Amino acid sequence: MLTGILLLLAAVAAAEDPTEHFETKVRPMFVKKCNACHTSAPQAGLRLDSRDAMITGGRSGAAIVPGDPDKSLLMAVLNHTHARIQMPPPGKLPQEELDAVALWIKQGAVFPASTKPLVSFRISDEQRAHWAFQPIASQPGATIDSIVRARLAAKKLKPAPQADRITLLRRVTYDLTGLPPTIDELDGFLSDRSPQAYEKVIDRLLASPRYGERWGRHWLDVVRYADTAGDSSDYPVPQAHKYRDWVIAAFNRDMPYDQFVREQLAGDLLPSSNEEQRWQRLIATGYVANTRRFSVVPERQMHLSYDDTIDNVGKAFLGLSVNCARCHDHKYDPISNKDYYALFGIFASTRYPFAGSENRNQQADFIRRKSDAEFAKQLAPIQAELQAIDAKLKQLEDLRKLYTERSAALRAGKEPPPLPEGAIEQTKIKPEYNKTLGQRMELLAKVGPIEDAYAVIDDKPVDAPVLLRGEVDKKGDIVERRFLEILGGQTLKDKSASGRRELADWILGTPIAARVMVNRVWQFHFGRGIVTTPNDFGKRGMKPTHPELLDYLASQFAQGGWSVKKLHRIILLSETYRQSSVGDAANTAVDPGNDLLWKFDRRRLDAESLRDSLLALGGTLDWKMGGEHPFPPMQEWRYTQHRPYAAVYESNQRSVYLMTQRIQRHPYLAMFDGADTNASTPARSPSITPIQALFQMNSKLVEENSEGFAAKLLASYSDDKARIDAAHRMATGRAAAPELQGKAAEYLTAAQRALQKAGVAEESHRRKALASYLRALLASNEFMFVD
Repeated sequence: MLTGILLLLAAVAAAEDPTEHFETKVRPMFVKKCNACHTSAPQAGLRLDSRDAMITGGRSGAAIVPGDPDKSLLMAVLNHTHARIQMPPPGKLPQEELDAVALWIKQGAVFPASTKPLVSFRISDEQRAHWAFQPIASQPGATIDSIVRARLAAKKLKPAPQADRITLLRRVTYDLTGLPPTIDELDGFLSDRSPQAYEKVIDRLLASPRYGERWGRHWLDVVRYADTAGDSSDYPVPQAHKYRDWVIAAFNRDMPYDQFVREQLAGDLLPSSNEEQRWQRLIATGYVANTRRFSVVPERQMHLSYDDTIDNVGKAFLGLSVNCARCHDHKYDPISNKDYYALFGIFASTRYPFAGSENRNQQADFIRRKSDAEFAKQLAPIQAELQAIDAKLKQLEDLRKLYTERSAALRAGKEPPPLPEGAIEQTKIKPEYNKTLGQRMELLAKVGPIEDAYAVIDDKPVDAPVLLRGEVDKKGDIVERRFLEILGGQTLKDKSASGRRELADWILGTPIAARVMVNRVWQFHFGRGIVTTPNDFGKRGMKPTHPELLDYLASQFAQGGWSVKKLHRIILLSETYRQSSVGDAANTAVDPGNDLLWKFDRRRLDAESLRDSLLALGGTLDWKMGGEHPFPPMQEWRYTQHRPYAAVYESNQRSVYLMTQRIQRHPYLAMFDGADTNASTPARSPSITPIQALFQMNSKLVEENSEGFAAKLLASYSDDKARIDAAHRMATGRAAAPELQGKAAEYLTAAQRALQKAGVAEESHRRKALASYLRALLASNEFMFVD
């Protein structure tokens, strides 16, 4: 029967072009019925998105034999005549589709080489209806407490009582500054019985420079900040700290969030009213520059760096995993492969700075503060020498490339290009290059510092091709730069620019942008967000526990001028935030995870708050803000993939200022669950390990600051009872309980006797005994947790 059908179809085929037949009758069937299981993640190892893939076949063998439908496994499977396999689910194809496939195979299985993906991307009504893409719903008359209490009442849950004043002060002080309240701050709040006492505390903390250090660190988690480039040698970026310091200053100034986004994505493209503003906006683009570099030769792997940028932009500002569409349409969210490359073109049109690498240990394309004319004037005294050195560097670079070409020619059995007369040996090129580069740096040092930034500017504008399956050497259709289709799909008005400025506007014009940021602020106050997957508002992410609350905060945020500090006040003044962490058996039975916010969740201090508190209590905290790291001079850089840059710099500044690398984690931050510098850290995941406990009892940091803490107490208080009370108030907010006072006195007496027997100098007895007690206090839950 099949043979008869084929004879009939063969006659029809004479009047129908094989390519047209495939494109109109076969390809659409593959798209609709087969693509979901047999393209980028093929079941049974079988891909149906190219002729070669079908001939190669999967685990059951070749799918087609071009020219012979009867011998083609695909036809047996589609006709349901195969002994084991019957496709597609849920039932057999209509006869006209079976006939079309049979004719296609008979004609030779023409599958035109096309850059168009097999998938016909279409956003479904269900995808458009996803909660995160909906306009922000107004909540007239609503408050945080009215929304939360309504949910509690519906479940017959009783909210916890309000926290006492000491608990509340310690909570809000750590939340806003990452430091414990001082005794003076405790006494001041406890003695102020005015209705505005708590509100005044919030205003004082928001005005403190310590606020920017705390909340700047939260943002640096999200944008995976590091002081090194991340290539195989992990080259240092001494200028990276300028972006970090810009972030801290932006939070302290309460820069409106919409401006905060615009300056990071496109500060170089924004108009400025003065030179300082222009420079600070250039520094802000360190957000884009801070993208990770890859491989031994990072300048040849920029497609991976663009991917890292797109990944972070999607997660940080939109809560979407856009980079999952790099090789194919997103499997879960309405983001197409072409959406991805539309954004790819924006960043491919941007000039990224080069931090250096194993083969070229010299910075390039950093943005100088001075204009070209001003810079030329600065270099005038050394111009002739500099030109000679640069000419030699170029000669050495050209010679290195020539040796590479000669090696390739020899491997291919071709005649290699000749070497210039007097060329040095290949093994001597790199040492000579490094020596000459050092001479160049020494020469530049004679004309004074050259101020520059790890920042980006526009490059030649380009629309990027799709990289088929993400492979850089397999280029497909060119995709016009534009925004994600699900969020509007806007195209560039000014195609002579990269598109970063318009991208920032597109992002801020979505309802999702405000939701993502208010969710982050809520998370850092409550320990988890209203959406508990803060970097994923897509289908695989969690739905908001309180959607009305999320939209209430988002509308308040946008209508309040995008002020983060105003948002803090709204949250911190709520009764929901001021609840105690006391449990309730009846509530726990109904809502064991406290998803409905019937109490405040107790939280451990994060790595930075713990270290900063130890330094503050020990009197060793360096309050200096910002600044550089003590990197080696650039002329000494000789880092390779086998000997990458690696260092830990001692510092008593706040932890936000610690030097952090990409390929090596700071040992302290790694121990206490610090941020990942290679990927966005939406939330810290606290662990409890024996090493942490040992660190709290025996580390140099704890020992030195316990000694300092003891010395402060001995100098400020005249007896042990007062010292113990003060120590507990400074560390935990509360004076020592009466029963603890007695035990503490007994311990100090016994400790001093033991020290005396050990031959410790008498003048040190009190300090060392008290310090040993303080080490136990600083390892206690009362110190390490915030209620």
